Amino acid sequence: MATYQKFIGGFQVNRGMLTAGAALTGVGALIGLTGTVIVGVALASAGRDWVQQLETPPGELAARTFQQAKAASQAGLDAWRAQAAGTAG
Repeated sequence: MATYQKFIGGFQVNRGMLTAGAALTGVGALIGLTGTVIVGVALASAGRDWVQQLETPPGELAARTFQQAKAASQAGLDAWRAQAAGTAG
């Protein structure tokens, strides 16, 4: 016979089913978390291998691109100032 807890208004909860559902939910959450960790480790490992195979390290590539952007910005500023001063051709 099932164990029921009676609440106001006759609402009854089967405590055994409630406990089993909570336990299964906890187990499912643990399995989901474990799967998420495994996926994260696999992606990190693949990313690390990919970066090691690159000819130019990402940090060096970013620094080079930043220097190019600074040079282009400075060239644009110089051209704008030259035009504003009336010396641009």
